[in-house]
Amino acid sequence: MSALNQLHLAQPLTLPNGVVLKNRIGKAPLTEGLADPMNRATERHVRLYGRWAAGGAGLVVTGNVQVDRRYLERPGNVVIDGNDGLEALRAYARAGTANGTQLWMQINHPGRQTPRRVCEQPVAPSAVPLALPESAFAHPRAMTAEEVADLPRRFAHAARVAHETGFTGVQVHAAHGYLLSQFLTPLVNRRDDRWGGDIAARASLLLEVVRAVRAATSPRFCISVKLNSSDFQQGGFSNEECLRVVTWLGEASVDLIEISGGNYEKPAMMGSGAKESTVRREAYFLDYARSVRKVATVPIMLTGGFRTRAAMEAALEEGACDVIGLGRPMCVDTDLPNRLLHGETDRAEAYEERIVPAKAGLGWFCLQLIAHGDGREPDRALDGEAAIRGYLANEESTAAALEGRS
Repeated sequence: MSALNQLHLAQPLTLPNGVVLKNRIGKAPLTEGLADPMNRATERHVRLYGRWAAGGAGLVVTGNVQVDRRYLERPGNVVIDGNDGLEALRAYARAGTANGTQLWMQINHPGRQTPRRVCEQPVAPSAVPLALPESAFAHPRAMTAEEVADLPRRFAHAARVAHETGFTGVQVHAAHGYLLSQFLTPLVNRRDDRWGGDIAARASLLLEVVRAVRAATSPRFCISVKLNSSDFQQGGFSNEECLRVVTWLGEASVDLIEISGGNYEKPAMMGSGAKESTVRREAYFLDYARSVRKVATVPIMLTGGFRTRAAMEAALEEGACDVIGLGRPMCVDTDLPNRLLHGETDRAEAYEERIVPAKAGLGWFCLQLIAHGDGREPDRALDGEAAIRGYLANEESTAAALEGRS
């Protein structure tokens, strides 16, 4: 046990605001789809996050809590937008902060990545549609200047509610092609007002959101940003631009930056398009994290592809990152952090390698989260085709329930 206590993964981390993470394992944000028809938290969140808190991670970040009920990443998102549900959020926070766990609410606006099943008219910095079937995502309209200027208030309101209901921090989602990420890329942000132009102008909304969130909360309330290392698209948000934004975020006094990459059109965050050598190395964005580390003045969480404790230890030991983010394995094995830290295993199961067809992966992992939320054990033997059918049926029924809300 003494050797295990020397693991880099087991060491505490003091954040810039003085808050301490009990270890270096972070449960990365994962969309859950467990909200009620009014987009409020439910007992299913309590069960799921209770399991993650008991599982031993120092940090647990929620999935996609939206700041505007009109625009959802999927039908079952929790939203904080005048829809009440504060007691449910308090129960959610109590469960997720048990066992000395830091629980941060990921706050987001999906922008044009709003499915047609929940919104026929999504919004974006500019009216640039996704290069995906329009049957799934409708053509967006450009946001008005007034709508853009209102976004920091919306994010700040969600953060204030998170603070008041017992969450210990928030993560502002500015990655994976959602709205703040859309403002960062010139492929989608073609505005000619103060929100568009060079990278300083394109990043100004994100920085205003961070400042508004800080003003609405307290110094000991943690603020994180999830940022793409790159969009991996020609002419999109580049790694060079990422480094400049990381510098500005440090000056804005964030407490941690989570590095990822990609979007719906180029899903690098799922390992899509990664070189075989990158997959074998496990950490999809490790090289990018190394470059970020050179300019970052705050801790870095690196998410994407980690499966073995050896690779996690190596990334921490070389200083490429400060926290290891685990996503898909935690959909199934909520106690994985404890088992890694206590020597019961030296690796996370690579469930994605077993799923056939591979396109069933999203649905397969989402159904595991639903199982946890329902108090059931995950179905590790779930067939890929059955996962596709089950996931689509769940999304349609959850979307249908939204239609009758007031």
